Amino acid sequence: MYVRDGKSRDETWLRDGIEAMGLGEAVGEPQEYVIAVEEDSDERAGFGRLCVHADEPAVGELTHIGVRESWHEQGVGAHIIERLLTKASDAGVETVYLLTDEPGYPAQFGFERVDDLPTVLADRRTQAKAVGDDDGGALAINPEAFEMPSRLREAFKTASGAGEEPSVDADEFGIDADGATYKYDTGG
Repeated sequence: MYVRDGKSRDETWLRDGIEAMGLGEAVGEPQEYVIAVEEDSDERAGFGRLCVHADEPAVGELTHIGVRESWHEQGVGAHIIERLLTKASDAGVETVYLLTDEPGYPAQFGFERVDDLPTVLADRRTQAKAVGDDDGGALAINPEAFEMPSRLREAFKTASGAGEEPSVDADEFGIDADGATYKYDTGG
């Protein structure tokens, strides 16, 4: 298992996963995401996004963090967050925020509850509350303060999912498999 940067070819998978997990609408480019991948099968287990708002100083925000159910409790989410925070640190972000309805999970890594948010996040949180979408809290962390619990580090080393990713067929790409011709089609 490893966590890599998102690639253009991941776009459809990311959008489908974000929608299926009820994480809102997919935003940003695939390159803003990281993806947890099982090495042997190349199965994608989860994802997360770092958004760096170009304020002064830069504001980092973790969004769209999701792990497929068959990969829960195996350190996948923890490693996604760790990779996102490393990217934030590399970008010079000193504080990363997370708006969540499950503050207990990120608290185990060193995230702390905050009341004062940068304007860009405070405005969005106010809008979410106005439409009834915000039940949670705001958390923040200095990326350098992230702490990975050893149990999650060990679980990630042997993580395995319960199934394979669904196969992709020609219809999903708008190809009529019965009428399509291919460069090396022999007509048989």
